[in-house]
Amino acid sequence: MKKPVAFSVLLLAGLLAVPGSPGAQDLSWPQLKGYDVPFVPTPPEVVEGMLILAGLKPGDVLYDLGCGDGRIVIAAAKKYGVRATGIDIDPVRIGESNKNAAEAGVAGQVRFIQKDLFQADFKDATVVTMYLLTSVNLRLRPKLLTDLKPGTRLVSHSFEMGEWTPDKTVIVTTSFGDERDIHFWVVPANVTGRWEWDIAGGSGGGHYVLDTQQEFQVVTATGHEDHGPLSINDVKVTGDAISFRLDAAADGKILSRLYEGKVAGDTITGTIRPAGNAKATPAVWRAVRDPKTAVSIAK
Repeated sequence: MKKPVAFSVLLLAGLLAVPGSPGAQDLSWPQLKGYDVPFVPTPPEVVEGMLILAGLKPGDVLYDLGCGDGRIVIAAAKKYGVRATGIDIDPVRIGESNKNAAEAGVAGQVRFIQKDLFQADFKDATVVTMYLLTSVNLRLRPKLLTDLKPGTRLVSHSFEMGEWTPDKTVIVTTSFGDERDIHFWVVPANVTGRWEWDIAGGSGGGHYVLDTQQEFQVVTATGHEDHGPLSINDVKVTGDAISFRLDAAADGKILSRLYEGKVAGDTITGTIRPAGNAKATPAVWRAVRDPKTAVSIAK
């Protein structure tokens, strides 16, 4: 994958205050005094690329973390009509953002909050945009995974989230002639632990147990039912949606079924149908998790 040219590695969309943080101590730029990252505006091509990758739609609520001069927030409100908020620690940037929003005619549709990101409340976000150092992303990662609802979309200009690999990355060429990575994630539901459900009699009926492990959006599982072990394959978690293929022996044959459902706390509700047969009439499926077996994925 192509990376941005060297000068762009430290171009950031806004400011974040965490006095005495390692990132601020390691860099000597005057702009970093008391802040984690400097303010350098995001190129317009990247702003547009971020909003396209986020898949903005009516009803979305966007937060830009480290909003700088407010350009991402303003573009989201003006072009996509969504409700948008920018958060920045620097009062100068907040003043500039409000002025720019008024000039763009979206002052009543956006807001800008002067606050430390680690203390800010953005739980109602459906989309979060960022242009922060990887070191800052890593420190924010537990808050993002804890506070945000499953299905919330995250978009980061240039910088990644460590072991939490992006669901997608695109490259945008700027008017400066360099290339920028834009990374996209969907906050996954926590599906760790032991899940149990019953299937009514007949072929494939019985009591089922599923044990899952999870590393961010990557989930693996093992299982068993009344008659022995199960083969669990193709587990996929996207936001609050889960699907997997369950193979079990029944009447001397291997019965393969596709499970699909929505996660809501300690319950999954969805449908089952024969794998590979999209036209088959689905049956209802409901699994319950022992809450004591759940493990946090926020790290």
